[in-house]
Amino acid sequence: MEQYTWTVTEEQATDRLDKFLTMMDNAWSRTQVQIWIKDEHVKVNNEKVKSNYKVSEGDVITLFVPEAEELQVEAENIPLDVVYEDADVIVVNKPRGMVVHPAPGHYSGTLVNALMHHCKDLSGINGVIRPGIVHRIDKDTSGLIMVAKNDKAHESLVEQLKAKTTRRLYKAIVHGIIPHQHGTVDAPIGRDKKDRQSMTVTEENSRDAVTHFTVLETFDKYTYVQCELETGRTHQIRVHMKYIGYPLAGDPKYGPKKKTLDIDGQALHAAVLGFVHPTTGKEMVFEAPLPEDMKKLLQQLRSK
Repeated sequence: MEQYTWTVTEEQATDRLDKFLTMMDNAWSRTQVQIWIKDEHVKVNNEKVKSNYKVSEGDVITLFVPEAEELQVEAENIPLDVVYEDADVIVVNKPRGMVVHPAPGHYSGTLVNALMHHCKDLSGINGVIRPGIVHRIDKDTSGLIMVAKNDKAHESLVEQLKAKTTRRLYKAIVHGIIPHQHGTVDAPIGRDKKDRQSMTVTEENSRDAVTHFTVLETFDKYTYVQCELETGRTHQIRVHMKYIGYPLAGDPKYGPKKKTLDIDGQALHAAVLGFVHPTTGKEMVFEAPLPEDMKKLLQQLRSK
């Protein structure tokens, strides 16, 4: 463990603690510094403080940089559908059925296992289990996901998600015939008190969630829709479409108990992903075609 000590000068006074520390070393991102402060690796005058603490002249700041944890997740030679890659980011078209990062019950075969074999440089901000992971899509949702290859890129992509400037369009097949062409669901999402493994629309311990949808095609008892995320809550599209009475086809958690269409998991695909490149500032937009199982479903519905 490395130790650093600074005494705040008159010029540095009134800066936030996290900003002060990032100025001490360009290699430290603000997100990483905030994690160190939260984990009590930073002391001011031998006292623990928060990231927004305003430093004063004469404050003695001590940072104990923890040794990097050795990643216990193994690299696995799993084929990846890489849509784009450079020194900062990698965009992958994830197949249905693949878990994004290791968790109890899924310590191998995940996107992270595959990424670790594919590239050796992933952002360490999210820790040893989720290197490079900026956002997630569910196991049984296919489509585009962006991954950061260094901490600066990670911080930029996370800030874009927070600022709601990324573009995320999904294609889905839902139960029922939606009678209008466009709509917006603005309803907060939180944990379901009756089932902690599920999310629900609730006012208690929830966060704002907004989904915009457009009807692409209607069939007998089903609708093909495009959903655009304004926010990115867990299971957001699945919860919102159920809330307005049109649950996703094949959804084992939020859909009808009786399976009516032949698809393994919810009929949901992350089709378009857009963001500003962390280094070049260029706007980038990527598209992933529908997976074969959803194409087959649409053909079946059209032929009825």
